[in-house]
Amino acid sequence: MSTETRTATATAPMTSGDFSLTPPDPVPEVTPAQAAGLVPVTDEQKSKLDTKVDAFVSDLVSADANSPEFGEKVDQITRMGQEQIRAAAAMSNRFLDRPVRAMDGDGTVGKDLAELRRTVEDLDPGRKGKLSGPRKILGIIPFGNKLKNYFDSYTSAQGHIASILQRLESGKKELHLDNAAIDTERQKLWAAMGELEQMIHIAKTLDARLEAKALELDSSDPAKAKALRESALFYVRQRTQDLLTQMAVSVQGYLALDLVKKNNVELVKGVDRASTTTVGALRTAVTVAQAMTNQRLVLGQITALNQTTSDIIDSTSTLLREQTAQIHEQAASSTIPLETLQRAFQNIYDTMDEV
Repeated sequence: MSTETRTATATAPMTSGDFSLTPPDPVPEVTPAQAAGLVPVTDEQKSKLDTKVDAFVSDLVSADANSPEFGEKVDQITRMGQEQIRAAAAMSNRFLDRPVRAMDGDGTVGKDLAELRRTVEDLDPGRKGKLSGPRKILGIIPFGNKLKNYFDSYTSAQGHIASILQRLESGKKELHLDNAAIDTERQKLWAAMGELEQMIHIAKTLDARLEAKALELDSSDPAKAKALRESALFYVRQRTQDLLTQMAVSVQGYLALDLVKKNNVELVKGVDRASTTTVGALRTAVTVAQAMTNQRLVLGQITALNQTTSDIIDSTSTLLREQTAQIHEQAASSTIPLETLQRAFQNIYDTMDEV
């Protein structure tokens, strides 16, 4: 590839087909079946939980199916994990309220960035055409000075740009505070999800133990086996589904928090770029436009001066040529005409004859 080709490729303007913008991926849907096991439970914790389950099953089986003790144990199953579900749900709701409040208009970072973009585009000297010529009413009648008017508008916009940048800086601080709060909420939500995961392990282990015990009692005590299936095992599976559903909601909330944090980080980057690169590029463009306009004015003066100098030299050479020709013509001609000399000599001869 030649140098010209590489240069043309590097400097070719981008078109709409050269790039595309894609929105961030949404938070994936988490089903109850996928939620189980996402938060790790150590083997030591599982061992302790299994011991508690075995003790509970032993007490339940030892009680008469019609006794108050059996009913109390079943009631404990119906309340299993309620506290953990309530705590996890409260944290998820509080956390997911954040993007809703942002959409209500409390966060103005996006609006300020859009306003700054419009202001910068209005001040882009590249969109103003030639700034060295006069303004024209209706494009015909000269009126005012385009360069002066442009810099007047740029100067008047400085206060507006500074105000936008100040609001963006304030918004950036709010985003940093939000991310700090998000980190705290995620830690709390992770702990709540850990407790939910333990309750899910208890529920599944309890399901397996009760199913095994009911099969064992089918031959020796069918009534007790039926009571275990219809009362205890039914509520265990119901609570297991409730725990898995809440875990799915909590996991999705946890992922949503992570997405909100990433979006905040990107907004902070955008604010930094706007405060430095964008405004700096505008100032550079204005400086270059002013310098090039001054260069254009000086170049015009130099061109006019060179033309004047050329005209002077040309007129001087013409005058010199004409004067020189006249001088040479004068030098080539006789000082006294020949006829005059002849008359003078004739007069002398006539005088001598008379004498």
